[in-house]
Amino acid sequence: MVRDDRSGHERAGKAREPALNGCPWHDVNEMLQAAGLRPTRQRMALGWLLFGKGARHLTAEMLYEEATLAKVPVSLATVYNTLNQLTDAGLLRQVSVDGTKTYFDTNVTTHHHFYLENNHELVDIPDQHLALTKLPEVPEGYEISRIDMVVRLRKRR
Repeated sequence: MVRDDRSGHERAGKAREPALNGCPWHDVNEMLQAAGLRPTRQRMALGWLLFGKGARHLTAEMLYEEATLAKVPVSLATVYNTLNQLTDAGLLRQVSVDGTKTYFDTNVTTHHHFYLENNHELVDIPDQHLALTKLPEVPEGYEISRIDMVVRLRKRR
């Protein structure tokens, strides 16, 4: 069994690192295959839109709009399903704001976010040394899987 550090799950077989070469279409194919996902036409097209522009934060609606403008024939349901599959595979990180808005982050490293309330934008907090000084006691049988800190900002009045 091989432990997948991105998801914390174990899976059978040998872990395979994607052979990325800087070509977005090839790299998306490699990322999907390395994560154990079949590179379908729709996953490839959405992956190309997601990962071809560097680190970013998108909602399903934002990606659906980009896909529509790029003439990628997908439904909003397919976008949601694909984002959830990519998240489960460890290729995206889900960040919830207010419990009503969910962003998908292409940067899956440990980091925190500013949420700009005025323009509904999620931005990485640049300080990698930001840390909580005291964690809560965890109930018996549970462990902390991840801590997401979202600092909400608004323009001064």
